[in-house]
Amino acid sequence: MKIGCPTEIKPQEFRVGLTPNAAQEAVAHGHQVIVQKGAGIGAGFTDEDYVAAGAAIIDTAEEIFATADMIVKVKEPQAVERKMLRENQLLFTYLHLAPDPDQTHDLLASGCTAIAYETVTDDRGGLPLLAPMSEVAGRLAPQVGSWTLQKANGGRGVLMGGVPGVGPAKVVVIGGGVVGTHAAKIAAGMGADVTVLDRSLPRLRYLDDVYGGTFKNQYSTAGATAELIKEADMVVGAVLIPGAAAPKLISRAQLSTMKPGAALVDVAIDQGGCFETSKATTHADPVYDVDGIMHYCVANMPGAVARTSTIALGNATLPFMLNLADKGWQQACADDPHLLNGLNVHAGKLTYFAVGKALGIDVTSPQLALKAA
Repeated sequence: MKIGCPTEIKPQEFRVGLTPNAAQEAVAHGHQVIVQKGAGIGAGFTDEDYVAAGAAIIDTAEEIFATADMIVKVKEPQAVERKMLRENQLLFTYLHLAPDPDQTHDLLASGCTAIAYETVTDDRGGLPLLAPMSEVAGRLAPQVGSWTLQKANGGRGVLMGGVPGVGPAKVVVIGGGVVGTHAAKIAAGMGADVTVLDRSLPRLRYLDDVYGGTFKNQYSTAGATAELIKEADMVVGAVLIPGAAAPKLISRAQLSTMKPGAALVDVAIDQGGCFETSKATTHADPVYDVDGIMHYCVANMPGAVARTSTIALGNATLPFMLNLADKGWQQACADDPHLLNGLNVHAGKLTYFAVGKALGIDVTSPQLALKAA
């Protein structure tokens, strides 16, 4: 199979879909790997690194999209990239289709087969290709939140850990999954007073057993959230419904109950955001003010630490990419129901129910799509 990796073109996206090590593994499996010139520079990988791994360097994205059997990326294809996708081509990347009708319709029109990192599952009910970026984003959230809290950036001017005689920042983390747990660990490590909200009692018991003295936890209800945000200096939105649009957990009306200059960090922005006032921002212009509350809603947070993120993502995606290349997507998905859960689009049909529900589009089951392929 010819595997193509174009340069990411989303603003301030420095990650790359293939590491040189992943390219070397694919070549060792007998596949041809083509990488766009300069694709790895943002993550610290040179063209020479890819050549040494056995890949060929290609000047343009157009040539990669025109000749590759499988396109491996990081972020969802941008409009200009979607026009280059073609029938029977395999796209393997993050998609986040639920809040993005334009991308969804373009992928359907292209006739490509699109497997989304974020909906591939594992035996434990986890999301193994989303987890590494959730870990990165979770650990980044208190860092960027503490920056947002600085007075010069519009925040309250509160130091996360306080100092002797002055109390620490109060941080509320909504969601106790991968993002929330890592956010809480880092925020607590910075000295903040941290409370995690979640609706799963087994998860709360786990957090209490493992992190009991590090941060507090509380069962998540609308009332509990409303009370906690009144005193919060920072709120981290870390909720996820796999493949679906994120629920809105803080309304605009509730902003008036919060402390002026408090920071909202919406890690769920890729799925539409979990605050009513959230809108996607970029690393170049990351924050904005709504009713005196500072919002940090960068849609590709892990891109800020591109090298760490690229290597972590590559470690997770490599086995799946090799299976897709070795067997073809049909056999790979037939052999692995967890990979089949990643199938979002095939031959003009939407194959992921949560996306169909969010966008009002008819859905064909992935099993039926596989049989018809």
